[in-house]
Amino acid sequence: MKVQNMVSPNGNKTANQFEVRDDQGNIYFQSYDTIIAKVDNQGKTTLDAKMWDYSTTTGKYRNQFLGESKAETLKKIKSGEYKLADLNKK
Repeated sequence: MKVQNMVSPNGNKTANQFEVRDDQGNIYFQSYDTIIAKVDNQGKTTLDAKMWDYSTTTGKYRNQFLGESKAETLKKIKSGEYKLADLNKK
């Protein structure tokens, strides 16, 4: 696993927002200890059903990770392009 701090709009590394890459080529957006989104090695996106829209800060970095606005994300969830699942099974 390779963990990298995300970068804020002013160019600073964030303390609690991460991009994680695994050995299978999947990329995750992690906020604190919670996986928010996964883009698998086929390019398919899955969002955590409970936490994908947890807070304003999480949303800001989720948008940055996905390269889109919340409205665009909602459209993709509604259309079925993005799946919702439990990405934080304990």
